Amino acid sequence: MTSVRVVGLTGGIATGKSVVSNMFRKLGAFIVDADKIARELTLPGSPIIGELVSRLGADIRSGDGGIDRKRLRKRIIEDESARLLLNRILHPAIIEREDALVKDASAPLVIVDAALLIETGSHKRFKDVILVYAPKPIQLQRLMQRDHMTEADARRFIATQMDIEEKKKIVNHLIDNSGSFSETEKQVRRLYALFST
Repeated sequence: MTSVRVVGLTGGIATGKSVVSNMFRKLGAFIVDADKIARELTLPGSPIIGELVSRLGADIRSGDGGIDRKRLRKRIIEDESARLLLNRILHPAIIEREDALVKDASAPLVIVDAALLIETGSHKRFKDVILVYAPKPIQLQRLMQRDHMTEADARRFIATQMDIEEKKKIVNHLIDNSGSFSETEKQVRRLYALFST
């Protein structure tokens, strides 16, 4: 039986982490998506919703009993203490679910895709960590186009994460996603081959 290799994948807002994650998936990697887990944890009926609402306020609840992610995002952009509190509540549950999914994975390469991998200290769980990189001006432009944000809001949202240049100093693999799709794909294929040997 072949052993499973587990690799962390992170990036900054609007650097193209999801695009890279999907490229790895198409090559055969099993993807553990922290953002998908976070969405599941904030759906109606989730036991964590009660704690989120009691600590962050009833205004973050959606009409169906889940969490209104747009309202929550606006709140964490404007209020750092709310963002830190949200992370303290959500991240232990996210990591627990990630670990369970990794344990059950049968693919030889598992990619744990998490935007806040470094900010939460979770990167220390992995021997290999990939950063999907794009310089700040490109991040800003993509975020404004993607989410129809003003420049001021986009800058504030980017500032909720560790600076992308600082993240570069911590990881041991880099995918530069500031060029073309095919250039990014070449880098992904090279790393997939490296991790598959």
